[in-house]
Amino acid sequence: MSTMPWVEIEVVERRLREDPGDLASWDVYGEWLSGRGDARGELIRLERRRARVSPRRRGALDREVAALEEKHRDDWDGGLPPTATVLERRFGFASRVAVEWSDDAPVAIEQVLRSPFVTGLRVRPPEGSEDHWDDGEGRDEDGDPLPAPFVETGGLATLNVGRLTELDLSYLRIGALGARTLAVSALLRGETGAPGRLEVLDLRYCFVGDSGLNALAESAAFNGVRRLHLQRNHITADGVAALHRFENLTELDLRYCEIGAEGVRTLLDAPFAGSLRRLLLHRADVGTDGARLLAHAPQLPPALRVLWRCP
Repeated sequence: MSTMPWVEIEVVERRLREDPGDLASWDVYGEWLSGRGDARGELIRLERRRARVSPRRRGALDREVAALEEKHRDDWDGGLPPTATVLERRFGFASRVAVEWSDDAPVAIEQVLRSPFVTGLRVRPPEGSEDHWDDGEGRDEDGDPLPAPFVETGGLATLNVGRLTELDLSYLRIGALGARTLAVSALLRGETGAPGRLEVLDLRYCFVGDSGLNALAESAAFNGVRRLHLQRNHITADGVAALHRFENLTELDLRYCEIGAEGVRTLLDAPFAGSLRRLLLHRADVGTDGARLLAHAPQLPPALRVLWRCP
């Protein structure tokens, strides 16, 4: 039985959440798991060994790893709610998990985030909710999109963004109110100051509007995002200015957001313009003048400018 103190194990687990590629810490953790009779200790040993041998010698190790996972997977996932789906694993531990939105989703999400190495969360809309992706839904008195009727935005306040490196809410119509709730929740949890851990934020078809985007941009918990997906979110030229706070962006998706030439000018003034590797926009979103600006903008990397010169 391993005698390593719990306080030291908590340090190791925190280190692995912050740096999953720290293989030396995985080796230490694997030894501790083996001492407790946890088969994931053996899995770590096998996978580390497999990584060191040539591909032609991996067959037997592949079969050992597969058999171990097949035998123990249900036990390993025993701490997850039955409504959760594991999308990715790291050494047998769930690292990216999906939960379908419902009245009980906040409780399930809280349970998922208690798992030691879950850093990626996908919150799916309920099956059959596609009608609420359309533009025809109502607006609030300020003109911002409302959430879908099935989304109780108060439930979003329980989401601990500080534990995550990836948050995918795509097609869950949270509206501007839901985005503001997420931002306020991060503030109340003390997730301020230095940029948060979140690197990937997928809000496709969430309809957050300009005010929702502005609220998220003002929260330090979201400022470290590198990949931001805002397809069909009713972002206008006014909302593009909020993007300037996402200084680390390397990928930006603004498809079906009619920002026009004015929005392009604002976008080109952003601190991340020269670091973009992908910029997803349709010509209809920016107009002829906006497309011309993008094609000849010295702020953008050459590869992106060439794409906008193509017919």
